[in-house]
Amino acid sequence: MAGFVERLRDAIARNNSCVCVGLDVDAARLPASVRRERDPLVAFNRAIIDATIDLVCAYKPNLAFYERLGIEGLVALQKTVEHVAGRVPVIGDAKRGDIGHASAAYARALFDVFGFDAATVSPYLGHDSVSPFLEYKEKGVFVLCKTSNAGSGDFQDLQVGGEPLYEVVARRVVEWNANGNCGLVVGATYPEHLRRVREIAPDLPFLIPGVGAQAGELEATVRYGMPLPVINSSRQIIFASSGEDFAQAARAATDKLRQSIIQIRPAGSQETVCR
Repeated sequence: MAGFVERLRDAIARNNSCVCVGLDVDAARLPASVRRERDPLVAFNRAIIDATIDLVCAYKPNLAFYERLGIEGLVALQKTVEHVAGRVPVIGDAKRGDIGHASAAYARALFDVFGFDAATVSPYLGHDSVSPFLEYKEKGVFVLCKTSNAGSGDFQDLQVGGEPLYEVVARRVVEWNANGNCGLVVGATYPEHLRRVREIAPDLPFLIPGVGAQAGELEATVRYGMPLPVINSSRQIIFASSGEDFAQAARAATDKLRQSIIQIRPAGSQETVCR
């Protein structure tokens, strides 16, 4: 089985896309036509996936939007992953992190039970909380580094030994990348921080949220995210329309972002921007 980074690169090259669609489904915002379906969340996600599968490099469901619905939401999440069926990677945005045996259980749930190709994890408890995920050598592990939310600086910007904590995290993750399956989560809302993290971790894939509804700067995101940015947009794609044309609108929004990224590729480059 190919490793996560290889599968990600393949999807990027095949679809000429660095766009990751965040499947952060708010049941209250589902179109009326979907609410009439027997399983509205599954119907909605399948329609979005079918409309965009040739335009993306990955999908990223945030588990919170499914867990809050209980068993029904978890079943919908499982069916969503199954519908992608390995055509592009699916990243489980779970932000897990706990003491060793608990993290091992989280890793098993995300990778063995739900079948995600990658997961987001928190490094706050240290290496032993991340290592159970890293042991899955064919799976990707995106470690939270400099997140896109407004309050990220409360801790991530604190000085530790003369440098901000997010830089310390980036250096440690580079050290942890023995299996070649590490990545970093770095928000588009902080382009200068993104630039600095890329200097520290020149080869790691970056999962970059904050483009779209959070108004991250796209040009800097592409420039500093290369060579392997996974640029996530959620609400502006999946809720591009509240009508029966929601899937077509999602496709149009996805391709608009994809084309914008392609246009920002370095001058003279003949390769796709993400390769």
